[in-house]
Amino acid sequence: MTETLIAAFVTFFVVVDPVGVAPMFAALTPNNTAEERRLIALKGTAIGGGVLLFFALVGEPFLGALGIGLPAFRIAGGILLLLLAIDMVMARSSGLRATTPGEDDESGRRADVSVFPLAIPLIAGPGAITSVVLLMGAARGDPALQGAIVAVLLGVLLLTLVCLLAAARLVRLLGVTGINVLTRVFGIVTAALAVQFMIDGARAVWPGV
Repeated sequence: MTETLIAAFVTFFVVVDPVGVAPMFAALTPNNTAEERRLIALKGTAIGGGVLLFFALVGEPFLGALGIGLPAFRIAGGILLLLLAIDMVMARSSGLRATTPGEDDESGRRADVSVFPLAIPLIAGPGAITSVVLLMGAARGDPALQGAIVAVLLGVLLLTLVCLLAAARLVRLLGVTGINVLTRVFGIVTAALAVQFMIDGARAVWPGV
């Protein structure tokens, strides 16, 4: 269980990326007061967390209703996470973990950015949704382990909230270079996790592999 929970923490920390979301949050709220930023951070984290908890609890039945097996989702999710890892290692942004220029323009005209783009896609992005479904599926049949994975997810969301509340200080402390170094290191870990997801999915489809 310990190894699974460590893997879950690393996965959630990487895909939610509390340290990386903080400078984006600071850039989205330059004209807001400290109280407004606090409320936006709380609301955005709560909504993003709600989306992830939804997929944690009903993600696999939802896939089953669509006729999608968990092995296929492992392979597809692994590919998606691998693309995310490549972006992280190259320290570049894409639609997987950040907003597109059109979305940036729309968010800049919004008074409240807590739902979009903070909750989705910055906190509950495709990588995070994929990871929570895969990890909960891997713990299927073990309610205690699934509960522990949900607890780890909540812990990462709490850490994300702390980073958002301290966004300005965090950006000053680490700087662009420091944030990019952390992103690259965790990108390598994400690439390995992505490949493992694909291997597990392939073995489930082709047991002789």
